[in-house]
Amino acid sequence: MSENEDTDAGADGELTYSGAGVDIADSEAATAALVSAVGQSEGDYAGLLDIGDRYLALATDGVGTKLLVAEALNDYSTIGIDCIAMNANDLVAAGVEPVAFVDYIAVDEPDEGVAEQVGEGLSAGAEEAGLALVGGETAVMPEVVRGLDLAGTCAGLAPKDAVFEGSAEPGDTLVGWRSSGIHSNGLTLAREAATREGGYDDPFPHDGYETVGEALLEPTRLYTDLLEPMRSHGVRGAAHITGGGWTNLKRLGDLRYEIDDPYPAQPVFEFVRSAGVSDEEMHRTFNMGTGFVAAVPEEGAAEALAEGTDGRVIGRVEEGEAVAIRGLSL
Repeated sequence: MSENEDTDAGADGELTYSGAGVDIADSEAATAALVSAVGQSEGDYAGLLDIGDRYLALATDGVGTKLLVAEALNDYSTIGIDCIAMNANDLVAAGVEPVAFVDYIAVDEPDEGVAEQVGEGLSAGAEEAGLALVGGETAVMPEVVRGLDLAGTCAGLAPKDAVFEGSAEPGDTLVGWRSSGIHSNGLTLAREAATREGGYDDPFPHDGYETVGEALLEPTRLYTDLLEPMRSHGVRGAAHITGGGWTNLKRLGDLRYEIDDPYPAQPVFEFVRSAGVSDEEMHRTFNMGTGFVAAVPEEGAAEALAEGTDGRVIGRVEEGEAVAIRGLSL
């Protein structure tokens, strides 16, 4: 069944993440079953191990179906940055400094040119994040993998008193930082939108990119430079806006997150939305222009944090249970 067929959309032709092949509820249920079987580790965005006066933290993630866009364009030069960022940003959201990274590449057949491009991206991402690439593994598995899969694990360290509490409180101010674009989540839905009536080589209908595929491959922004400023301004908890879109704020607690001034969504999101995706589905799937959010106890500290970085105050935390943004309640 092709990605273009109407059976992948809702009854009214609306595109949805679940219709494109990823059901968030099913994914969360499967994750809960896994956690139940192996036991819950300390930490939300990263697993924390007490090693005396510090925590050793580990996070693992991959690039996902963004790899299929790279394959279609034969351009793997930036996906290594995505792999580093998706892991390192999760550590930053926990208040942990990323220090080392190992990658895992699985292929159906080895390709020297592709491997070189992936390696260049990993190196660039590691340099920007300020961490060391300490090893990795390449597995050739033609009966298991079609094409290429890339994932990695990032290790970090943090003094025990530097790790974020991870929970917001009513009255906290929310500071946000802009995303670079679609990052590395929701690509199954974005690819469905891109190929519904066209292809990755089609001209991108907005300024900034030549093709649709180029817009989708914009690498994920790294937020490692925010760690020290967030610590110094008393950040209570942070959220990396990835899979699940704006509902990631709920990981800071069952409260109401009132978003008054989000960043404008980049043109790539308008392109996806125009293919038949509702605003609510967009905000439940994508970052919509804001890739990282922190909850700060005092308004003055929040404003100082925003001014000292490239962030801005985007909202506040209240009693209740919802994420309210752009007229939506998620």
